[in-house]
Amino acid sequence: MRIEFALITAIILTFSFLGCTQEETKENNKSEGRTLSYEQSVSFLATGGDTLTTINVAIADSDKERNQGLMDVRDLPSDKGMLFIFDENQPRSFWMANTPLSLDIIFVNADYKIVRIHHSAQPYSEKSFSSEKPAKYVIETNGGFCIAHDIQEGTKVSF
Repeated sequence: MRIEFALITAIILTFSFLGCTQEETKENNKSEGRTLSYEQSVSFLATGGDTLTTINVAIADSDKERNQGLMDVRDLPSDKGMLFIFDENQPRSFWMANTPLSLDIIFVNADYKIVRIHHSAQPYSEKSFSSEKPAKYVIETNGGFCIAHDIQEGTKVSF
């Protein structure tokens, strides 16, 4: 009788432990956030055409990808970012809901010229960040990137 009780207790504890381990694994994966595939490079150009810096970017060119953006991305290396591609050159607006990183939001028109930069947008903010002028592309980088690389409104980009 004691052996059966010990065996049943051991089985119950084993299943309980396995259940906790699976839940912990799910929770750990959730806290790690999304990972991105960086498919293309974007260069920021000085007035004379020389390259100021280049980053590799994940591409968001569908409604689903653009809506998701960098939401739930917890780690963005300093030389990485995201390039949003739209069909039309028109005023744009972005926000930071569900985005845990501070970002520079860079609006670029159809002529590849930066028309607006929002520096170090606050994580999880529901504030709207507007291009104010028509933009066909938006580049998101880590907050402080533009200041660190002397990227300003009027700077050209290449990709």
